[in-house]
Amino acid sequence: MVTVYLSLGSNIDREKNLSAGLDALVETFGDLRMSQVYESEAVGFDGDNFYNLVAAIESDLPVGELALRLRNIEDANGRVRSGPKFSARTLDIDILTYDDLTGEVDGVKLPRGEILKNAFVLLPLSELAPDLVHPVQGKSYQQLWEEYDQASQKLWAVEFNWPGDA
Repeated sequence: MVTVYLSLGSNIDREKNLSAGLDALVETFGDLRMSQVYESEAVGFDGDNFYNLVAAIESDLPVGELALRLRNIEDANGRVRSGPKFSARTLDIDILTYDDLTGEVDGVKLPRGEILKNAFVLLPLSELAPDLVHPVQGKSYQQLWEEYDQASQKLWAVEFNWPGDA
């Protein structure tokens, strides 16, 4: 079993879709750990604000099979893939890291580039795994967050009551 960090986001019926995504992750992989939920403005397009979080799961699935399972969870929650890359979505689940693998594995680039580019990924990851070291940068996620231009993207913690967290 390896630890996999996932980024989850939604800007359509955000609480319902994030809760359903988390429920599906627990049903598929068992217990998970999650960061706070953050609200942020849409990046790359004009749209409603997103809710984002990072979750950690344990899995023994190969990267490609894991990616397929996550895609199926997105699809089961109304994800539409026919629109532009940057658009509104019911549920987005991305593999951020898979243990300490690097490079392209089964069509998935690891670690995911958004870790270093987007506050809505890096902040919750640094909260959930502050001492974990980025396998390419060689710095902890807490250190990467401290070095990040935090004024470049606005985000703020929001109250999120996921029934599965009880």
